[in-house]
Amino acid sequence: MAKKGAVVKVRLVSEEGPEYTYYTTKGRNITEKMRFRKYHPALRKHVWFVEKKMPPHKK
Repeated sequence: MAKKGAVVKVRLVSEEGPEYTYYTTKGRNITEKMRFRKYHPALRKHVWFVEKKMPPHKK
């Protein structure tokens, strides 16, 4: 049986305004940073979100 491709969790952070984040996944083979236009609820408009490092795990 074939294995599914490995995926990595990533965090998308707003480029402007108060910090707001989305969490999503991407394939492990994708090397460039993701950048999307998504809705920012505090600003009530669509802004650019860029990929940042995941925060440290809290126990």
